[in-house]
Amino acid sequence: MEKDSRFRVINRDMIKYIIIFFMFWGHLFAWLSVGDTPPDGLFADCPLWQRIFIELSLLTPPVMFFFIADGYKYTRSVKKYAQRLFIFACVTQVPFTMLWGPINGWWGANIMFTLFFSLLTLCAWESRFKLWQRIALIVLICGATAALVSEWLIFGPLTVLGLHIFREKPKARLIWYASVWTVYLLTTNIPLYMDGFSLIKLETTVVHIFDFAAAYVLMTVFYNGKKGRFPKFSKWFFYIFYPAHLWLAVILRFLMK
Repeated sequence: MEKDSRFRVINRDMIKYIIIFFMFWGHLFAWLSVGDTPPDGLFADCPLWQRIFIELSLLTPPVMFFFIADGYKYTRSVKKYAQRLFIFACVTQVPFTMLWGPINGWWGANIMFTLFFSLLTLCAWESRFKLWQRIALIVLICGATAALVSEWLIFGPLTVLGLHIFREKPKARLIWYASVWTVYLLTTNIPLYMDGFSLIKLETTVVHIFDFAAAYVLMTVFYNGKKGRFPKFSKWFFYIFYPAHLWLAVILRFLMK
């Protein structure tokens, strides 16, 4: 990443605490309001201030993908890193399915699986196989995210791969990142407008663009590449927090409905 240090004032753990703040409230409002989908789309009947939190929760995935690319470089054991991601992905799947199964269908995997596949993508790229074999492995891994309907599908592994390959090439990295998420926005937003235009749909598109741009700026301009004061505590806190906040939403929905 760029070595310009003037704005690099936020360490890894501070960034993670910032994004989980938005993720927690955004997810909580989203899951508690899930019901009949209005004509303008899911969550369209929520108050504006709740929709803002719901949309800002999308800051989280791009930042998590950044940290997979960053973690691959600094981890002491890629194998143990992959094992942790896989174990917590399996743990998270139970509350994830309980929350989203009735809405999106029971066949779908949570984002922790996408992070796991993203790490495997880097392992494939850095392997000693020939180039065509590495590319073939990456295609298979991306195919696995599609087959499992893992959150963010192929866009997670592709983002992580580009951030890793172009780590020391800021312009190329930005072009890769922007290209991947432009394709994502096109593939998700064009169907959204197929049945008509509305201000809520436009709001969703604009906030998505803001989220992806803000995540990139946060990680490339303000992130100083350092750990927090309590890295071991923070590491396990973030792993445990994700399934825990899903379980909280499950319990609250049960109590309220």
